[in-house]
Amino acid sequence: MKIGLSYKLFGVFLLTSIAIVAMTIGVLRFFVYHHFSEYINKVEMKNLETLTETLKVEYQEQQGWERLRSNRRLWRRIVRASFLPKDFESSTPLSPEDRSDERRINAYDTNSRHRAPQSDFFDLGSRLFLLDDRKRPIAGKMQSPDNQVLEEIRIQGRTAGWLGLQKRQPMKTPMEIAFLQAQYEFFYLLGAGIIFITMAVSFLLSRHLLRPIKKLADGTQALTARQFKTRIDVHTKDELGQLASGFNIMAQTLERYEQMQKQWLSDIAHELRTPLSILQGEIEAIQDGVREVNRKMFDSLHAEVLHVTKIVNDLHELSMADSGAFHLKREPINPLRLLRKTLDRLRTRFAQAHIKIQDDLGSEQGITMLADADRFAQLYSNVLENALRYADAPGILRLWRERVGNLLYLNFEDSGPGVPEESLKRLFDRLYRVDYSRSRSKGGSGLGLAICKTIVEAHGGQIAALNAPSGGLRIQMVFPLTSSSYPSEPNRSGVCRAQGKF
Repeated sequence: MKIGLSYKLFGVFLLTSIAIVAMTIGVLRFFVYHHFSEYINKVEMKNLETLTETLKVEYQEQQGWERLRSNRRLWRRIVRASFLPKDFESSTPLSPEDRSDERRINAYDTNSRHRAPQSDFFDLGSRLFLLDDRKRPIAGKMQSPDNQVLEEIRIQGRTAGWLGLQKRQPMKTPMEIAFLQAQYEFFYLLGAGIIFITMAVSFLLSRHLLRPIKKLADGTQALTARQFKTRIDVHTKDELGQLASGFNIMAQTLERYEQMQKQWLSDIAHELRTPLSILQGEIEAIQDGVREVNRKMFDSLHAEVLHVTKIVNDLHELSMADSGAFHLKREPINPLRLLRKTLDRLRTRFAQAHIKIQDDLGSEQGITMLADADRFAQLYSNVLENALRYADAPGILRLWRERVGNLLYLNFEDSGPGVPEESLKRLFDRLYRVDYSRSRSKGGSGLGLAICKTIVEAHGGQIAALNAPSGGLRIQMVFPLTSSSYPSEPNRSGVCRAQGKF
């Protein structure tokens, strides 16, 4: 049987409240019962104070407890008279001449004509007893010694005896029973009200909590159906609101990746379609005898094959980076020395393109980092090839470096043209082109700078494209070095930097 989350939450709140109410009522009943018993005992102890004073008078007049020891009737009447302390005090002390037992008993008996109810006397009198100074029984009946209280009778600074009271449990009289029953009924009524309120609050609260969860569940099903435009309205800032915000960010990311995937597949198809169409046309022309097979024809076919091969290899490099198989063979290298070697291989092509190289890299001493030399050579080649393809001739490519702490800044700045501001952040996206019509004629595949970004980030660095004040494009890279023995150099690039981040 499937139970909905709303019923589960409602049940949890309800059972918790019932348990709390039951425990509270139990504790209250215990404390009321206990404190009520203490209250009854305190009231009875107050009566013992009056009885103690009466017994002191008796002891002083008789110089001991012998009369009470031999006269139980006198003991019962003294106890009975203690229920009316004011009337008793008005009749004592007796005259010295009135010392006979019968006249004293009659005096006590007369004093108790307005006594308390017989039930009080029999209950209290049966639990009172008198002990001498050595705690030997004199009058009354002593029961359990573990549940009794003793009141010391002191006369002229010495102990004359002990008045004892056997404690009793409450719920003995109808009045006490009625009082406790009224308290319990109030507790039960209060508990029922609390449970009723808890049920209403639990029902409303469970619906309130489940409303965003229901939206999240519906949104998840929509994402499963590839409806990435799904969004959830966020009205709170609690954990559920944060979860909804995270869901919206996830949906937005999935939507962007789906668009990128579609665009990437379309761009790959476009990149491969053109050279393959050329190859197909050339081969069909040869088969039909339209084109003559010669050296120039083979060179054209070979160039298209190389172009397709480069695209496939670049795609393979990027797929390796995505799958985590982009392995690096790290070893200590001098990045400036390696850059100059790459420049030497391309100097002839730069001269043919009428682009002058301005080397402001400075000294190579003290510049060391752990890196893959082959990947760095590929990185430099891609950046320089990009300048060769897109910089206008005649032009200038300026290279310089800066060092801030253990960070090395490498800058590649051509003389133009620049890139629109909205395209700067997308230059490192795969297959992105600022101008598709010019890019094809320049021979680029739109993957070179994407591979550069992968290599730089794999080495713990950062790369960014900036429009230079001269009107050209600047590619700036930052790498961590293995040594920081040299002081920081002044910032000559004019680019704002903070802790090595763009």
